[in-house]
Amino acid sequence: VQLVESGGGMVQPGGSLRLSCAASGFTFSMYGMRWYRQAPGKERELVATISSAGRSTAYADSVKGRFTISRDNAKNTVDLQMNSLKPEDTAVYYCNSASGAWGQGTQVTVSS
Repeated sequence: VQLVESGGGMVQPGGSLRLSCAASGFTFSMYGMRWYRQAPGKERELVATISSAGRSTAYADSVKGRFTISRDNAKNTVDLQMNSLKPEDTAVYYCNSASGAWGQGTQVTVSS
């Protein structure tokens, strides 16, 4: 079972990034997927969730209207489109499967 995140980096406030998570080793289409983030000195925070078929999504209040989670069950990927980024979005972002798998994380830094 493996989850591999990509797409992190440094961006100015107001900018956009798209994170992607590639899954392997399990039946991806059977499980809901989530994106979490953890900023230095803070607890890990649930950012967004998507159901197994992609019909249902939910977001933390702090990112609602700015972030969009999506998935492609044919490609075994789940993405997080992040727009209007703020410095407080700076964190390591993790992909998680409802099966219990975690990715290694990808750093997102929002700074001028």
